[in-house]
Amino acid sequence: MASATIDKEITALEREYWDSMMTKDPKVATRLTADESVIVGAQGVSTVTSKSIGEMVKSDGWKLNKYDFSDIKIMSPTPDVAVIGYHVKEELEVDGKPLTLEANDSSTWIRQGKSWVCAMHTESVAGDPFGRDKRPMKK
Repeated sequence: MASATIDKEITALEREYWDSMMTKDPKVATRLTADESVIVGAQGVSTVTSKSIGEMVKSDGWKLNKYDFSDIKIMSPTPDVAVIGYHVKEELEVDGKPLTLEANDSSTWIRQGKSWVCAMHTESVAGDPFGRDKRPMKK
């Protein structure tokens, strides 16, 4: 269980990260990312560096216009590790077309010195856990 202070701090950091994606600010994304971080989602599993995440944030293939978190859960198993999970509704433009996406995300934050950095982020598109709502069922 996390303290109220860590809850507020980690939620604010997660929002700052998302805000950096909206403004396409590589400096903020770089500062908030561990030297090496794992990202897991529909695209697969990858390892990124704090430098490469800055480049990804600036890319032109997508634009985050708005996001909204709900059902936020935070735990801190040690004073230097915090895990946040939440539901997110995203309003994006992908390849120039509008897209609304609902997903369940999580991030693992680690304290390095006096600062927190994100060491892992996951995103799972919301829906049926077996993917039945994403593909036609065979008879």
